[in-house]
Amino acid sequence: MSKRLYAVIGLGRFGSAVASTLIALGQDVIGVDEDEDRVREVGELTSNALQIDATDLRALRQAGINDADVAIISIGENIEASLLVVMQVKEIGVETIIAKAVTPLHGRILEKLGVSRVVFPEREMAERTARSLVIPNAFDYIALSSDFSLVEVTTPPAFVNHTLRSLDLRARHGLMLVAIKRKVEGQEQTLVAPPADEVLQAGDVLALLGRNEHLAKIEHIK
Repeated sequence: MSKRLYAVIGLGRFGSAVASTLIALGQDVIGVDEDEDRVREVGELTSNALQIDATDLRALRQAGINDADVAIISIGENIEASLLVVMQVKEIGVETIIAKAVTPLHGRILEKLGVSRVVFPEREMAERTARSLVIPNAFDYIALSSDFSLVEVTTPPAFVNHTLRSLDLRARHGLMLVAIKRKVEGQEQTLVAPPADEVLQAGDVLALLGRNEHLAKIEHIK
């Protein structure tokens, strides 16, 4: 994993979670916020935590935001400030900008301003919660479209000790197995595009791609 410099502007719950995760992944992070307490909390993880007014173009330059490969703007509650910061960050030359939005209109305006990606944390968490209710044994999922998703699930009991060839997941269940995560002697291993003679084991985590209606039936497979 190559190291990049990320600027996280706004250190509320979403921003601080993004910053701490990036730091844990070994990335360089500049975290900025007007709130001294928020800056202090993130400052326990990185020396690059600064208390500044992110709407001030000069302050952004002094903080080194112009050197960032990616800027994550998490000032969703103050829409006016969010839009102004996006414009300021674009002006100082940051090419990849991810911005948090709180309403559909806010999101559309951010898109018009040319941000690379708009995120709706609360909506995405709500969708994740709803999907976890439909697919109870799912660890994680990625919605690829309104109809298709990629989910990680524990191996259904009916699949244990069977080869992929005998299970014929695509023909019988409309699912494609992308990878298997398995612990071997305490170490996690990932088998990408496993061969047809691979035997599934209890405790394996399967990354499955398919229609949402098919994925929802996983736990009922006998």
